[in-house]
Amino acid sequence: MPNAYVYDAIRSPRGRRNGSLREVSAVRLSAMMIDAVLERSGIGTDCVEDVIWGNVTQVGEQGGCLARAAVLLSGLDDGVPGVSVNRFCASGLEAVNLAANQIRAGDGESYIAGGVEMMSRVPMGSDGTPYAVDPQLAMGTHFVPQGIGADIIATEFGFSREQCDRYAMESQKRAATAWNEGRFSGSIVPVKDHNGILILGTDEHIRPETCMQALAGLEPSFRTIGESMPGFDRVAIMKYPHLERIEHVHHPGNSSGIVDGAAAVLIGSDGFGRMTEARPRARVRSCARVGSDPTIMLTGPVPAARTALERAGMTIDDIDVFEINEAFSAVPLRFMQAFDLDTDRVNVNGGAIAMGHPLGATGAMILGTALDELERSDGETALIALCVGGGMGVATIIERVSGTK
Repeated sequence: MPNAYVYDAIRSPRGRRNGSLREVSAVRLSAMMIDAVLERSGIGTDCVEDVIWGNVTQVGEQGGCLARAAVLLSGLDDGVPGVSVNRFCASGLEAVNLAANQIRAGDGESYIAGGVEMMSRVPMGSDGTPYAVDPQLAMGTHFVPQGIGADIIATEFGFSREQCDRYAMESQKRAATAWNEGRFSGSIVPVKDHNGILILGTDEHIRPETCMQALAGLEPSFRTIGESMPGFDRVAIMKYPHLERIEHVHHPGNSSGIVDGAAAVLIGSDGFGRMTEARPRARVRSCARVGSDPTIMLTGPVPAARTALERAGMTIDDIDVFEINEAFSAVPLRFMQAFDLDTDRVNVNGGAIAMGHPLGATGAMILGTALDELERSDGETALIALCVGGGMGVATIIERVSGTK
């Protein structure tokens, strides 16, 4: 089976909701990322088999086949097609996995994969969903909103409000340190307007001044919808009767930020490198996607990681760097608990709590962050995983190509 390599990974800065990127459309930001990865790699505009692009809220200006629209707006040749994928929060990573698997199957030499979400312009959930409104589905799955699912994780696995807040504060500090030390500088593509004037050059959601006292003053976001009559807590306890009550510990300070952003990853074969003289940065060792309990919903990273490790013939001790999307504090806390991991190997440059979670782009973004960290720390392997709405998980393992920096 041919190898699939990561030749480059870039991203935009994350713009806070209604912040600096509010004037930029999803198709325009996507085209910017495609053009940036083309320019950095120096490959021809017709050297790509396909563009696989994740975006979650596929309605309005993010509707249709956004991937093909981005191809046509970019510098790519019109002969390059495009396909949009939606695996909710893992869409960007799923796009990378699909591209890697196409190459490993011998279907083409190179792909651009990634994703976008402009949450200021296309509100989350504005496309509608049967999970909440179809009575048969909602009742059969004991549907609760994601935030309630996160609170169920905290209750079930024993994470206190203080633990969740402390994790969130550490995410902010790590993200600020990473920016101050220039750890993202090699991957960030500043966003400029049509006149070349800078719109945004750094993540603008980070709050480095965050402290435990400030976090303690925030009201739980999901208590009201959980405890009101009849309330989602009752639905959850019907599914998990051993829980006497749901502890509501998540709030805006320890949950992922709503932001705008995009990311692109250039995936290619051995032959692509020989043809273009491009140097690979990492090899895709394995990938996995799983279904998980749809009520608690956000525990999928654990079984997805186990499957990816098994497919790679590896154990958790073989991994140097972990990027686990910080949808809510309880998600990475549960991952670390399940695998008995130290915090110094997980999200060492902060995560979505600090920098935000542009749904369709995040998976591709954190794969790039993991690769950058491998190169910075001289590590060899990284595992990237995300929880997914509806009860799913996606994971990818990459291995740095020796000698690349």
